[in-house]
Amino acid sequence: MDVTTCLKSLLLAIHQYRDNRTAHNAAQLQKQVEELSGMQCVRLLSSGQVLPSECVCGLVELAGDPNTSPALTGTIISLLAQLVCDDESRDVLQSSYNLTSTLASIIHSHSATPREPLVLQCLKVLQRLTYNGRIFHCANYIHELIDFLMSNIQSHNDDITMPCLGLMANLVRYNLSVQTHIKALSNVKVFYRTLINFLAHNSLTVVVFALSILASLTLNEDVGEKLFHAKNIHQTFQLIFNIIVNGDGTLTRKYSVDLLVDLLKNPKMADYLTRYEHFSVCVSQVLGLLHVKDPDSAAKVLELLLALCGVSGLRSLLCEVVFRPAAPRLRAASRRQGAGLDAGQKTEPGLALIQWLSSPAEGEELCCLQALQLLTELLEEALGSQVVSVCVLGFVELLVPVVLDLLQGLDPASPDSQLRTHCIRTTHTTSLLLMLCSEDSVCRVVSRQMSSQLCLSQVELLLSCCHNNDPLTCPLTGHDSSLSQVCGEAVLKAVELMSKLRQQVKDMETSFYRILQDQRMVTPLSLALTSSHREHVQTGLRLLLEATPLPDFPSLVLGESIAANNAYRQREAELSVKRVAVQQDFPAPMGKSLSGPSPSSPSHSIHSLIEKLQNGMELQDQMKDVRVSEIMDIYEQKISSLASKEGRLQDLLEAKALALSQADRLITQYRCQRAQAEAEARKLASMLKEAEQRREELQVELGSQVLEAERAKGDIEELLQHNARLQADSQEHQSLKGSYNQLLNRFNESERLLKELQAAHISLIKQMDTVRKTQDTLRLQHDKALCELKEREEQMKSFQSELQQRNRDITGLRGELRDQEERGRAKEKEREELEETVDILRKELNKTELARKDASIRASSLELQKAQVEAKLQKKEDELNKHSSMIAMIHSLSSGKQKSDVNLSL
Repeated sequence: MDVTTCLKSLLLAIHQYRDNRTAHNAAQLQKQVEELSGMQCVRLLSSGQVLPSECVCGLVELAGDPNTSPALTGTIISLLAQLVCDDESRDVLQSSYNLTSTLASIIHSHSATPREPLVLQCLKVLQRLTYNGRIFHCANYIHELIDFLMSNIQSHNDDITMPCLGLMANLVRYNLSVQTHIKALSNVKVFYRTLINFLAHNSLTVVVFALSILASLTLNEDVGEKLFHAKNIHQTFQLIFNIIVNGDGTLTRKYSVDLLVDLLKNPKMADYLTRYEHFSVCVSQVLGLLHVKDPDSAAKVLELLLALCGVSGLRSLLCEVVFRPAAPRLRAASRRQGAGLDAGQKTEPGLALIQWLSSPAEGEELCCLQALQLLTELLEEALGSQVVSVCVLGFVELLVPVVLDLLQGLDPASPDSQLRTHCIRTTHTTSLLLMLCSEDSVCRVVSRQMSSQLCLSQVELLLSCCHNNDPLTCPLTGHDSSLSQVCGEAVLKAVELMSKLRQQVKDMETSFYRILQDQRMVTPLSLALTSSHREHVQTGLRLLLEATPLPDFPSLVLGESIAANNAYRQREAELSVKRVAVQQDFPAPMGKSLSGPSPSSPSHSIHSLIEKLQNGMELQDQMKDVRVSEIMDIYEQKISSLASKEGRLQDLLEAKALALSQADRLITQYRCQRAQAEAEARKLASMLKEAEQRREELQVELGSQVLEAERAKGDIEELLQHNARLQADSQEHQSLKGSYNQLLNRFNESERLLKELQAAHISLIKQMDTVRKTQDTLRLQHDKALCELKEREEQMKSFQSELQQRNRDITGLRGELRDQEERGRAKEKEREELEETVDILRKELNKTELARKDASIRASSLELQKAQVEAKLQKKEDELNKHSSMIAMIHSLSSGKQKSDVNLSL
C-alpha cells in the first residue's frame, strides 16, 4: 500500500471515529495509524499537500480530546513523535497545529499519574518539539505544564525527572516570559536548591539539564553570580568540556554545547574562558569528536567552534590548535601526494574538517556548511597576521582541491531542496575562496588549481537555475522566490571570484566579461541592487561598474527588472500592512477588557504621563507643598503596570496572530474540501441526469423492440424459407468475391505502378529543366573561362620572362653568398686565433700579476728596511755631528794649520 492510499484510509477512519466513537472504529483507526507509522514517513508534512495536513489535523484533535481512549492516544503520539524528528515538520507542527498546547493538555489531564507511559511519551515528544523553539507564554495549559514540571523535578523520581528537566531547559531558554513567570512563583528558591543538588547527580545528562536551567534563570542574578563566580567558573568550564567529550550520548552533548554557547554570549563568561588555562587541551579533545561519523554530533561540535570563533580572544587560540599541530603531517602529506587525508585524520583536526567537506552525503549538508564557515573564520584570522606560516599554506594546498570539488555536481533538473542546498554550499565555498584570495601567496595557490572553465560552467548552471525560478517571469510561491534569491547570491559570489582571479588564471578575464554580458545576469544583479543586505548591494555595485562599459550589457533590461522588484516589494509591504492591521483588529476587545475603558494605547498613555511629569517638574517652584517623590512613585507604579499590561497585550496579540493563521489554514482547508465536494456533487448530478435520459431512451427502445419481436415471429418463417435460397446465393457470392478480390489486387497494383511512373515522369521533367538551365549556365561559364584563359596565357608569358630575370639575379646572389661565406670562414679562423692569443695573453697577464704581487711584497719589505736604515743613519749623523763639534772645539785651541788638516781629514 502506498502512502496516498494509506492517508486516504486514515482520513476516512478519522471521520468514522469522529462521527461514531465505537470500539470497532477505534480499532480501525488505531490500525491505520500503526500502518502509517510503519511506513516511516518522516517528511510527511514537508510536501505541503492538503491530504497529510487533514490527517495530522484530525489526529491532533483526537489526541487532545479527553474522551479518546489512552491506547489510541498513545498510538497517535507515537506517529507524531516520528514526525517531530524532521526539523521542517517540527516547525509546521508547532506553528500550524498547536501541538504544544495539545500535549500539555494531555499531561494536565493525567497529572495525577505522572509515571504513566502516556505522560512520559508526551514529555519526550514535547522535549523534541520545543528544542530551539520559542513557546508562547499565553498558550493554553502552559502554566499548568510549568507547575507540573516543577513539582515532578522536585519529586526525585529519575524516570520522570530527566524528561521534565530536559523540557524545562527548552522552555526557559531564550524565553523571557516563561523565565519571569517562574521567578514570580513562591517556591522558586526551593526549585533553585533542587537544581543545585542535581549538579552532584551521577548522570551527566541530569547535570547538564540542571546547569542549563540555572544558567537561563539565574545568570544575571545573585544566585547566578555565586554559582558562576570567578573562583569556580573554571571548574564549571572543565565540567562542561568533560560532558561534551565523555557524554552519555548525542542528547547530552547537544545540550552541553547549547549551554556553553549560551555562556559565551555573556561577556563576563567569555572573558573567563579566554583566561582558562586548559582551553587548548579541552578544544583539542572537542576537535577529536569530529572524527566520529555521526552528523548530529559533528554539527553540534562545529556549532560550538563557530561560537568560540565569535569571541575575539579565543579565535587566535583556536587557530593555534587547529593549524599548528598539523604542520608536520601536512608537509609529509604534501610530499606523499594525496595520502595526507588518511595518514593524519585520527590526530589532525584540520584534516577532519576537510573530510567533512569532501563529498557531503545526505544528512551531512549542515556539517559541510558549518565546516566552510569555520574554515573561513579561522583562515581569515590566520591570514590576517603579517607573516603567513608554512603550515597554513600547506593546509590551504590540501583544502583548495576539496573546496573546488564542492562547486561541481549541480543538476538543474534536481528538486528544489537539492538546488537550494547546492546554491547555499556554493555561496559559502566562493566566500571561502574569496577570503583566501585576499592574501597574495595564498591567492597564487588558489589560482594554480583554479580553471576558467570550472567557474564558467558553474555560473552558467546557476544562471539557468536562477532564470528558471525568476519571480518576475512566472508566478511562484515564497519557497521558490527564496530559491531564486539563493541562486542569485551564489551567482554574484561566483562572478566576484572570477573578477578576483581574472588576472591570475588563463582565459578567466574573457569568461568574466562574457558572463557580465549575459542576459540572464539581469535577475541576480537586480535582486542584489534592491536587497536589504549591505554586502549584496556593494557586490552588485562593483559588478555593475565592471559591466556598464561593456557594449552588450543589458542596462535597459536591468533597469526594468529593478523597477519591477521595487514595485513587487511595495506591493508586499502594502499587503503586510493590511495583514498587520487585521491582526490588530482581532485582539481589540480583549485589550479593552484588560486595560480599562480608556481607548488610548499603553505607549500613548506612557508618553502623556512623561509629559505631565515634565510639566510638574517645571512647576515645582510654584507647588512647594506637593510631595514629588510620592507622585514619582505613583507614576512609576502606573508605568510599570502599563508596561506589564503592554507585555500581556503583546502576548495576546501573538496568540491572536497564531489563532488567525490557524483560522486562515482551516478556512483554506475548508474551501478546498468544499470545492472538491461541489465538484463531486456536480459530477454526480450530471451522471444522474445522463442515467435518467438513458433510462427513458432504453424504455422507448424496449417498447419498439416488443413490437418488432411480434413482427419478427411472422418474418421468421419467411426467413427460413428464404434462407435456403440465400445459402445458394452465398456460395455463388463467395466465388464471385474471390475473383473480385483478385481483380481488386491487380487494380491496386496497377494503380500503384501508375502513380510511381507519374512521379518518375514529373521528376524527369524537372531534372530535364534543371539540366537545360545548367547547360546554359555552363556555356556562359565556358565562354568566360576561354577569355580568362587567354588573359592568363599572356600573364604566364610575362611571368616567365620575369622568372628568367629572377633566376639570373639569384645566380649572382648565390655567388656573392659564397664569397660572403668564404670571408665569414676566414673571419671565424681569425676570431679563433685571436681567442687563442687572448688566452695566452690572459695567462701571461696572470703570471705578470703574480710577479707584480711578489714585487710589491719585496718592495714593501725593502721600504721597511730602508726606513730602519734611515733611522740608524740619522742616529749616526747625530752622533757624528756631536763628535765633529767636539773635535772642532779641541782643535780650535790649536793652530790653523792643524785645524785645516782636521777639516780636510773630516
